[in-house]
Amino acid sequence: MPRQVTYDDARFVTARELAADQGGVLSRRQLYGLDITRWEVRGQVRAHRWQLIGDQSVHLTNGPLSEEGERWAAVFQGGPRACLDGGSALIAAGLERYTLERVRVSVARGARVRRNRRFNIRQTRRWAESDIVRVGIPRTRTATAAIRAALWARTDREATYVLVLAVQQRIASAHDIGTELLRVRRDKRRVLLHSVVNELLDGAQSLGEIDVAVLLRRRGLPAPTRQAVRKDRRGRYYLDLSWPDYRLVVEIDGIHHAWVENVVGDALRHNAIALEGDTVLRIPLLGLRLQPDAFLDQIEEGLRAGGWALAA
Repeated sequence: MPRQVTYDDARFVTARELAADQGGVLSRRQLYGLDITRWEVRGQVRAHRWQLIGDQSVHLTNGPLSEEGERWAAVFQGGPRACLDGGSALIAAGLERYTLERVRVSVARGARVRRNRRFNIRQTRRWAESDIVRVGIPRTRTATAAIRAALWARTDREATYVLVLAVQQRIASAHDIGTELLRVRRDKRRVLLHSVVNELLDGAQSLGEIDVAVLLRRRGLPAPTRQAVRKDRRGRYYLDLSWPDYRLVVEIDGIHHAWVENVVGDALRHNAIALEGDTVLRIPLLGLRLQPDAFLDQIEEGLRAGGWALAA
């Protein structure tokens, strides 16, 4: 006689509890391990209680799938040795303001891959079990993921951006990213990434600071101090670029300076520096892209006003 199934069956309760830690998603293997048969899965899907995600995962509700659930489904689709990689691993680790069209999953070269257009599942020669964190959702370690995200980025600009973002948001340290980069022996972007990581190790904390540092060197202007700490009665703050000997400060205004939570703080910091007698120049990142020479002229003028002179 066939087993009578109810949605309050202990097996189904256990399944929902397990799925709660996986964005509402379980793999077929997990469901079968709970003694839920493929026929019962089919019945729940037909009753519109559950949804199939690819051919290896089941969403145990009939509502929208969360980003976390999408990531779990992608890993299950990739197979037992699969893991989130590149930008997807960084996002799972907490990286913000970085998006991907599809979840990226890596498997070892030669592994059987169940292709699905919903996910970006790739074999890679860079896959190694020692690089994978298997607490929670399987994902590549953050420093490794940052380098791979940069290697796989669509453009050099995006590659630079994701490395800066990872360091800026403390997802991975510049030192750890640099150590990981030493493992890359061949890649068309290797030289670029070495340049970016060297800048990050030297203290650059935003994409604009890296750009300005390169332009200053080309122009023959003195190297600035980066992320110098200043204190006033309101607390301490960091200066993007400064030349203490010439009483000049340059602040690089990226898009984050326009966010509401930063506007007041930026104004107070600017005013405090000016009251101490320093000249403060602000360079919007967009202006740096469109009119770099005009802003470099102002920096040079500020340095000369502070007493600097080009060596003969």
